[in-house]
Amino acid sequence: MPALGQTSESAAAMPTTPSYPKSERGTVSEELFGRTVADPYRWLENDVREDPKVAAWVAAQNKVTDAYLNGLPGRDIFKARLTALFDYERFGVPVREGGRYFYQKNDGLQNQSPLYVRDSVEGAERLLIDPNGWSEDGATALGEWTPSKDGSKLLYAIQDGGSDWRTLKILDVASGQVLADEVKWVKFSGLAWAKNGSGFFYSRFPEPKEGETFQQLNINQAVYFHALGTPQEKDRLVYATTDRPKLNHVAEVTDDGKWLVIYSSEGTDDRYEVTAIDLTDPKMGRKIVARGLEHSWNLAGSQGDTLFFVTDLDAPRRRIVSIDIASPGRVMREIVGQDQAVLDGASIVGDTLLASYMVDVKSAVRRYSLAGKRLGEVALPGIGSASGFGGEAGEPETFFAFTSFDRPTTIYRYDSATGEADVWAAPKVAFDPEAYAVEQIFYASKDGTKVPMFIVRRKDLPKGPAPTLLYGYGGFNISLTPAFSASRIAWMEQGGVLAVANIRGGGEYGKDWHNAGRLASKQNGFDDFIAAAEYLIAEGITAKDKLAIQGGSNGGLLVGAVVNQRPDLFAVGLPAVGVMDMLRFDRWTAGRYWVDDYGHPGKAEDFATLLAYSPYHNIKGGKDYPAILVTTADTDDRVVPGHSFKYTAALQAAKAGPRPHLIRIETRAGHGAGKPTDKIIEETADVWAFAAKNTGLDVKAVK
Repeated sequence: MPALGQTSESAAAMPTTPSYPKSERGTVSEELFGRTVADPYRWLENDVREDPKVAAWVAAQNKVTDAYLNGLPGRDIFKARLTALFDYERFGVPVREGGRYFYQKNDGLQNQSPLYVRDSVEGAERLLIDPNGWSEDGATALGEWTPSKDGSKLLYAIQDGGSDWRTLKILDVASGQVLADEVKWVKFSGLAWAKNGSGFFYSRFPEPKEGETFQQLNINQAVYFHALGTPQEKDRLVYATTDRPKLNHVAEVTDDGKWLVIYSSEGTDDRYEVTAIDLTDPKMGRKIVARGLEHSWNLAGSQGDTLFFVTDLDAPRRRIVSIDIASPGRVMREIVGQDQAVLDGASIVGDTLLASYMVDVKSAVRRYSLAGKRLGEVALPGIGSASGFGGEAGEPETFFAFTSFDRPTTIYRYDSATGEADVWAAPKVAFDPEAYAVEQIFYASKDGTKVPMFIVRRKDLPKGPAPTLLYGYGGFNISLTPAFSASRIAWMEQGGVLAVANIRGGGEYGKDWHNAGRLASKQNGFDDFIAAAEYLIAEGITAKDKLAIQGGSNGGLLVGAVVNQRPDLFAVGLPAVGVMDMLRFDRWTAGRYWVDDYGHPGKAEDFATLLAYSPYHNIKGGKDYPAILVTTADTDDRVVPGHSFKYTAALQAAKAGPRPHLIRIETRAGHGAGKPTDKIIEETADVWAFAAKNTGLDVKAVK
């Protein structure tokens, strides 16, 4: 463990309560299902790029927040240490096509990760794409990418300023030349090459109306085929549902190039209709695989007309089935039945099915024959999260990544025929992983449900309450598995504790765990998170005046909701890009999808539930709230920043105690994906310094 020096200045020098900018209070109110609901800050929903009044409000808020954050004693120390911790070489999982190996790598402090290629697995690497020169501020990122089957072309997406919108381009791999082809208005899309390399399939929305690029509802998505060397207006419409405009469509091509598999969904739930299109048929005949938006379906691989799927049909923790789509009635056969563990995914690699499971929130990977015979397990390096395992029939080589809270991501090359794994890329980091202990405990929630939680801290940390960061999400069937974060190391090496609660609403135990924390049961997730805080306090790990809570997106909603319900329980709240207005979330961009987890604000039975916990509507004046730092970004077109703007204005206007209630608004950044490294470091330094100041963490320079 590195030696610790002295603080740069006394924490007591900072003022407690800033002077907030004035937020104009409007008179908007509505009668909704017999209730009068005030919405005084609705004007803050307007796009900051289009409304000068909102832009002025953002500037005024950032001025106050910057003045507070810049004076925090630990900020510069955190920034310097985060810069050192981020400065390590890190690799993505390679993709092999045509004998070439494609992967992203960041040298350490590059704002965006360049893309490289090797002509053999141990060959010399060659730079293909370096997005760091695409913009002066480093906020234009390389998004999704996929090589053609022969490895001669690379299809890639450009993401600007953190937006979900993508522009597609094509690179000739041998020459490095970018072709003239360009495809716009792509969002939430798969990228799938035709096997012969003549073009690719993608999904896009209609071009937004002028001035509504970052707020317009996303409807009428369709699948198109783009032939190389042709303009986008000539792209062939492959699949659309104009009679059902809310359906999204994502396409992928089987490894043999015969079938185009299209998944259609309406919300965020893993409930799909599946259509297969025969690409060898000039008429592109369609086969219906699944209808009804009732179950999850994810392609694991194919053998001619037999498609292998992971599904939750008759299996809430999922199983593997095969479907002969050329047969009358689409004959289905179970290959691997449901287990006590949750099946995350599967893929055919060589002649083996590799199935990734989650066992009490930790990875296990099992090997099966294509007939379903158990062949053993993939030996993993320890307790953590494994991902990757992409491949195809007939090729036993695959790659996977392994990570844990105390171990940075390492890339392994795996042979599915022999079961042997070798390290392909391992990082060297500026801290000692052996200095940290990772513990998993199970605590009782309000209704007695046992909830898992990871607790991570320095092994030499003295006993007694310590400043603690409690993180949660609890939604959309998303699981919080062990993963490395250089940012969190900076918090923990100062003596802070990290706790990650796997609350209901996530996918940690399958469909039942998800269902138990959404819709009318959403309060269960809040109760789980509150119980996690109470456990940490009761066990002496932390204390009320030392506990910070953090979450992003749905996790930002979580933080906002539990702070309203138990303002006495926390010292700090850190809601990031949160869904804060539960009565209007479905009106912008992707918000309409979220009704699967939240319900419909326009339905009486859902309205009452949503109003009861909506962070914006339930701020309690007259209560002493914890210190709160809201974070969002001007280009977030997933959870539009108006959510955070309205919540902050209402919080600052309430008589909610003397502790600071601030908002940090990033420019040219979005919901998180594609954020430049320097912006991540700056924001994390601000957030950790704020949390340290208000939990009593004594920040010292690391030597």
